Amino acid sequence: MSKFVDILSAVFEKPQNWIRTKEKNEQSVYDLINELLGASGEVKGVTLAREILNYYSSFSPEEKLSFFNYLCVELDIVPDDIRKKLDTYEANKTKINYSAYMSAAEPKRQELIRKLNQVPAATQKLVEMRCDLLKLVKKYPKLAAVDLDFQHLFASWFNRGFLVLQKINWQSPANILEKIIQYEAVHEIKSWKDLQGRLEPDNRRCFAFFHPSMPDEPLIFVEVALTYGIPNSIQDLLDNEQTADENSSLDTAVFYSISNCQFGLAGISFGNFLIKQVVEDLTSEFGNLKTFVTLSPIPLFQSWLESDGAKMNKDETNNLSNLAAFYLLNGKRDDGLPFDPVARFHLGNGAQVHAVHENADISKKGIKQSQGMMVNYLYDPSVIGINHEKFVSENIIPASAEIISLSKSAVKID
Repeated sequence: MSKFVDILSAVFEKPQNWIRTKEKNEQSVYDLINELLGASGEVKGVTLAREILNYYSSFSPEEKLSFFNYLCVELDIVPDDIRKKLDTYEANKTKINYSAYMSAAEPKRQELIRKLNQVPAATQKLVEMRCDLLKLVKKYPKLAAVDLDFQHLFASWFNRGFLVLQKINWQSPANILEKIIQYEAVHEIKSWKDLQGRLEPDNRRCFAFFHPSMPDEPLIFVEVALTYGIPNSIQDLLDNEQTADENSSLDTAVFYSISNCQFGLAGISFGNFLIKQVVEDLTSEFGNLKTFVTLSPIPLFQSWLESDGAKMNKDETNNLSNLAAFYLLNGKRDDGLPFDPVARFHLGNGAQVHAVHENADISKKGIKQSQGMMVNYLYDPSVIGINHEKFVSENIIPASAEIISLSKSAVKID
């Protein structure tokens, strides 16, 4: 059988075999990892890190699995060593003892990831590496510990202090515009003309966060429409050719599409910072803006209607609006958080459920996921902090009087 059979048989066993057949004088990736972890010279470290990344880029799926298993098993913490170092520190709280404890408590794979990042442009390669890992974690939960180490490091590397907010417009570089089309996750951009309609009009804005180490890769972006009043239909919003001028009465900023671009950065929060920064920038640019809302999909509403809400949906006294309001306030997971992922995102950022609308998205996708229903989440700068704290600490969902009334009018059948 091929060498891949040997690799597969070794999965989640102690990886003694090399990942690829070692020719004369050729080091395996495991040899290189061990050498890198022991290297003190910067130049040598960069060379070794580059070799390891080059190895990884050529790996088959089976080899990647073996690689992550090696990180999981061989570069894990040693609990007994941690306990001993902690006992020593508790007995004598010196700098040396604390340093020894910190060293023992950190798995060697974190040090490996940091050292791999010494290579120029390695950050993006590591983000892509985590993409591979996240796909494997679903099938091999043991690898979750490795993913937590990636997430821990990425949370520091991609914190707000390193992020750069850029305005995206029709004059932006073509490669960036192509990424906006590629990464749009809410309302498909079907053509360059479609993109132009979202960027060029005076009452349209688009903002994205970038990281200095990934200057050509947006991390997250938001598309904004400036309107008079709160919109209730995405098709009307996208077709609106109204322009902004000095005499405009535009008073509302509508965040109608927010797209996370990097799957490898899942779990790293950018949305809260993005929305707050965009609100500040728009307020500075347009003094008439008074209201900041979303026009958001309700992606799991139809799924809920067919499961938990099935009986309620059959009652003819319930319409889609009161069912949607009830779902947004009461449809929750076992941990008490909203079932709906878009709701979790905006409520976690301090918004409140403001209004729901029927026939708001009549696209094939909109009908399939929510029978055309959409929701406005309101960002009121005066209570964003309060809403956020209540939601994260008590799972309290802030909502308008209209939403609360609609939810109460829904007939719940046991």
